[in-house]
Amino acid sequence: MAEKVAGEAAIGIDLGTTYSCVGVWQNDRVEIIANDQGNRTTPSYVAFTDTERLIGDAAKNQAAANPINTVFDVKRLIGRKIGDSTVQSDMKLWPFKVIAGKGEKPMVQVNYKGKDVEFSAEEVSSMVLVKMREIAETYLGSSVKNAVVTVPAYFSDSQRQATKDAGAIAGLNVMRIINEPTAAAIAYGLDKKAGNAGAKNVLIFDLGGGTFDVSILTIEEGMFEVKATAGDTHLGGEDFDNRMVNFFVQEFKKKHKKDISENPRALRRLRTSCERAKRTLSSTTQTTIEIDSFYEDIDFHTSVTRAKFEQLNMDLFQKCMEPVQKCLKDAEMDKKTIQEIVLVGGSTRIPKVQSLLQDYFNGKELCKNINPDEAVAYGAAVQAAILSGESNEKVQDLVLLDVTPLSLGIETVGGVMNVVIPRNTSIPNRKQKNDFTTTENGQTVVKIRVYEGERAKTSENNLLGKFKLEGIPPQPRGTPKISVLFDIDSNGILNVSAKDTTSGSSSKITITNSKGRLSKEEIEKLVQEAEKYQAEDEEHKKKVESRNAFENYIYDVRNAVEGAEGKIATKAKKKIEEAISDAFEWLDINQVADVAQVQAKQEKLESLCDLYLNN
Repeated sequence: MAEKVAGEAAIGIDLGTTYSCVGVWQNDRVEIIANDQGNRTTPSYVAFTDTERLIGDAAKNQAAANPINTVFDVKRLIGRKIGDSTVQSDMKLWPFKVIAGKGEKPMVQVNYKGKDVEFSAEEVSSMVLVKMREIAETYLGSSVKNAVVTVPAYFSDSQRQATKDAGAIAGLNVMRIINEPTAAAIAYGLDKKAGNAGAKNVLIFDLGGGTFDVSILTIEEGMFEVKATAGDTHLGGEDFDNRMVNFFVQEFKKKHKKDISENPRALRRLRTSCERAKRTLSSTTQTTIEIDSFYEDIDFHTSVTRAKFEQLNMDLFQKCMEPVQKCLKDAEMDKKTIQEIVLVGGSTRIPKVQSLLQDYFNGKELCKNINPDEAVAYGAAVQAAILSGESNEKVQDLVLLDVTPLSLGIETVGGVMNVVIPRNTSIPNRKQKNDFTTTENGQTVVKIRVYEGERAKTSENNLLGKFKLEGIPPQPRGTPKISVLFDIDSNGILNVSAKDTTSGSSSKITITNSKGRLSKEEIEKLVQEAEKYQAEDEEHKKKVESRNAFENYIYDVRNAVEGAEGKIATKAKKKIEEAISDAFEWLDINQVADVAQVQAKQEKLESLCDLYLNN
């Protein structure tokens, strides 16, 4: 756990697959901060052009014109290998290119300022985090370093590590990684804290743009105890969009005998329309999709009903009920003991999802009184306030007891998973097992392989890391006594140590796993690169501002000359008009001129105007 940093503003960031949100504790309450467009959520999009890098709304707004260099859904890559089946299936749908990097790490390849460049998922995520930090800094009027960042409850250890790395690259001190449904429970529970006696069992149903979580918590007088968690890190609104996109690609092919599946621009425009239609169908039963000059000058106009949308996605909607059942079973609770069902994430607005959930709980009313888009950032901001030493009575008594989403253990003889920390164990936690030994006579080295997962065979689980315990005195097999300690911190990140109890020889590992976690040196290098890109962004901003200032000045001069008809000599007027024409032409030709060049050109025009207008 990071140290508390009293007196400094700490923010809470919901780093989402499709949208991100930032909040801060201020004036005894959480403020969800609007971005420069006035929106309280910001698209998790990053775009690269010949002249600049765009993040958020600006990136998403130009996606149709620049699809292959506009990156989104990067949360679905973080902490994964390129060979993962989920990555392979997503790659078929993305317009941007994903290639294999070092250690099978997926790298996004884009063309930036005329060059092909590669970025890891952590780097792209860090760019979104930088944007969220800047939104907070603009609102607060001061720099921000400390943040609590949320992740899906079912994120693996490697995905949590990668998210922390993204925070470090963005120049943030990530005080805590907390689970999204737990953060949402804080948002729900804070309002309910006063005047609610006794414990309440709450089920958080969190269906967002790209991930899905279910958590059951017991909330009592400011204590939030997670009983169980389940979910799917690859299920959400984007998948519902994909079904619609694929359906309309086939419909267009049927109607016009044209295949648009290899045209990134057409697919991007269709995806935007499908996303809009999906949102509309949450409140109406029918909507239209209209795209002018969709492909080869053919207009695409069609309608879609809520019933058709539900039919396209019914298997995915039903899939959402499986983690609910699993979560109840793990928590050893009956559905009748759940007093409140809280909806979180934009995709919970879909009527069919709500009705399936309500039917499962025998018609129980769903809680919709917290904003599903903002609840996670709200809870993260509360946790950030607590960690930064906030003494307000509303938060000072809050206690957060989270759980580990997957079982953690080591491999023993025959490739068997020996669980040390079972899933849904409260964290932070330390557990030790002392029943390990050698398998061969005279063995002086033991290889320890650490896994997470629920299968009996380690080959079917996720390898987190491996290390060696050396210096064991040669003895007959089965004689040495080896203890293994698993220490999982408040971020859900794991440290494993092993010790030979007879010789005292020991070894340990902070998981640096096969999923390609970044080393300290790599993070430092990426931090420097992030600062370089930020400096480039600032330089570009200054260029744009200087060009705009120059252009405004030219128009002002032209208006002044037109308004001074008859007051200045014909020769002087002609000279100024030629200079104005030359200035416009220069701006048009020199699109990438630096600030100094623009200012020099403006000063030259100012001197000429002073000479002729003031004499």
